[in-house]
Amino acid sequence: MKIRPATWADAAILAEYNVALAQESENLALEPARVRKGVEAVLRDAGKGTYFTAEADGRVVGQLLVTHEWSDWRNGDFWWLQSVYVHPDFRSRGVFKALFNHAVDAARKDPQVCGLRLYVEEHNTRAREVYDRLGLKATGYVVMERLFV
Repeated sequence: MKIRPATWADAAILAEYNVALAQESENLALEPARVRKGVEAVLRDAGKGTYFTAEADGRVVGQLLVTHEWSDWRNGDFWWLQSVYVHPDFRSRGVFKALFNHAVDAARKDPQVCGLRLYVEEHNTRAREVYDRLGLKATGYVVMERLFV
């Protein structure tokens, strides 16, 4: 398996995986065209984030998006792990672990990074168990939002 930064050529599969992720994890039907534009925005502007892909036999089988949150309390950058998806045929085969370890290694090389964070749907016990095994711990925070789209 090869972990690499996503390229423009990956836009369609990244968008497809994001749509599948929303459906599987939150039973949310996203508009594919909007998702595709969102993926392309990230690929055009590294300030929005960086996608990493897991590739097996020349096929993208998993993805992870890193976005940034500046912490004035820590004078450092939290890397948020988002849009984590592994194709169903490749689950339980170490794909997410490889993506996660790649992100950890990259973060440790950047002295501005103070930590990694991600959010997970509260009833997704399988994902929560995986994240726990990789050293991620639940915080005392609750994510709240107000949507405009």
